[in-house]
Amino acid sequence: MKSTSLRTPLLCLGLLSLAACGKGKEQGPPQMPPPEVGVVKVQAQSTPLTKDLVGRVSAFRSADVRARVSGVLLKRVYQEGTDVKQGQVLFEIDPAVYQAAVNSAQANLAAGQATYVNYHNLAERYRKLRPQNFISQSDLDAAEANERSSAASVKQLQAAVENAKINLSYTRVTSPIDGRAGQQQVTEGAIVGNGAADAGSSSTLLTTVDQLDPLYVNFTVSSADLDRLRAAQSAGNVSLSDQNKTTVQVTLPDGSKYDQAGTLDFSGATVDPTTGAVNLRAQLPNPQRRLLPGAYVTITANLGEQHNVFLVPQAAVLRDVVGAYALVVESNGNVARKNVKADNMANGNWIVTSGLSAGDQVIVSGLQAVQPGKPAKATPYQPDQKKGAQAGQAGAAAGKQ
Repeated sequence: MKSTSLRTPLLCLGLLSLAACGKGKEQGPPQMPPPEVGVVKVQAQSTPLTKDLVGRVSAFRSADVRARVSGVLLKRVYQEGTDVKQGQVLFEIDPAVYQAAVNSAQANLAAGQATYVNYHNLAERYRKLRPQNFISQSDLDAAEANERSSAASVKQLQAAVENAKINLSYTRVTSPIDGRAGQQQVTEGAIVGNGAADAGSSSTLLTTVDQLDPLYVNFTVSSADLDRLRAAQSAGNVSLSDQNKTTVQVTLPDGSKYDQAGTLDFSGATVDPTTGAVNLRAQLPNPQRRLLPGAYVTITANLGEQHNVFLVPQAAVLRDVVGAYALVVESNGNVARKNVKADNMANGNWIVTSGLSAGDQVIVSGLQAVQPGKPAKATPYQPDQKKGAQAGQAGAAAGKQ
């Protein structure tokens, strides 16, 4: 009886121990809360369709100033690198030979006019005498023929005088346009020519005048980009800007923005077969002469208005071998991957044209802590949220050390 009474308490203690062990196994380790991520809720909107390109500046008008008559260059009248007006004298060529030609032509004209007067008077006299038969008809015809011939000779001699005066005027070389005159190409004392003596030669280049206000900016757009633009337009996602209102913003080599906006004024109708690009040109004001022809600049061309797109922060769009994608927090709290199309940027944001829906919560910060199909806690994204997270990780690492 005594052994039975002792065995009963021991059995109870064993059962209590087994129950305690079973209870510990049922609880298990504590579960970690879902990672907190910063999200932006995207909505469809319209944004300008811009393209960053490289352009080259060229003069609005550029005129070569060449010698139009042969002779010795006497002097340069203008100052190199200064602005000149249309018709302003730039160079002087020795006019002596051409002045002599004018004098000779004028003398020949005077002789021709005297001859005409003589023949005219004779013809007038014969016309009065012919009705009385004092002269024959043949004599009258000959006198009138001489009168007409001498009148024609006078016109030829007048034209010769005009031609000689024109050649004389060419000895004073003037600017054909308003603009900035360049460097002198021929020094004083050199013999210049107009290329008339040799059909294979050209007239001597004296200098060049460039109109610098406004300027042209020439650039190209690939035909593939234009095809995508037309495809988006046909789908109703893009409306092309009026050519006269399409703006071009220039970025200078030092990174600063040029204070004048240009407007597109020419678009090529063919594709360059060597580059696969289409030529475009913008007109740019240059009142301060800050830009010079030949310079390369970066331009941002506004090609139209893009509709039904999503602006997503740059950090939210990731890429792998499949392509671009974004991670979103769905309504059930789980993370999902969405493949997107994002080819252009605007103000630091990717322009997503497909793959997202209105109201999607796109993850911007905390991407390293989440996986598709796993839960995540979505909080509104703050621009400095990523920096704060990085600082906290760095502090935790320092504390462990």
